[in-house]
Amino acid sequence: MAIKEILLIGNPILRKKSENVHQFDHELLSVILDLKDTLIDFQKRKKIGRAIAALQIGELKKIIYCNLPDRAFALVNPEITWRSNETFEVWDSCFSFDVAFFVKTERFKSITVKYQNEKGDLIEETFQDDLSELLQHEIDHLQGILATDRQISKQDIILRDEWEKMF
Repeated sequence: MAIKEILLIGNPILRKKSENVHQFDHELLSVILDLKDTLIDFQKRKKIGRAIAALQIGELKKIIYCNLPDRAFALVNPEITWRSNETFEVWDSCFSFDVAFFVKTERFKSITVKYQNEKGDLIEETFQDDLSELLQHEIDHLQGILATDRQISKQDIILRDEWEKMF
């Protein structure tokens, strides 16, 4: 529907907790379309990114939109119901950092997420590796948590140019 402004680090809205969605109606679909349009625009401009949380466009609702190479979908009211014992370290950035820098975080290798689709159907799905990391990042947003809060140490930060040289 519309490309929205992405809130940047320092904006107090990014620290708020999102609310559950109770109405699966036109308003919800409108937010999902705004997330889709905003994400696709960001992907084209910055050549990076796979998902966005509603909070990042100022909507305090538990909604995430993912646009992956093989799948695009919305997660409404997502909740992590299981985490593997195994973790891994990953360089993480964020649209709300304008992907200007990356921080090293520790994430669970596998998670199970219970969520609803845009129609309200309940889904439970297990995600591995990079998708596990991605959804942990986005679900954190819904709780007002940023990747910098998960940063392993103060030294674990690099600018995007350095990250691109490394990877």
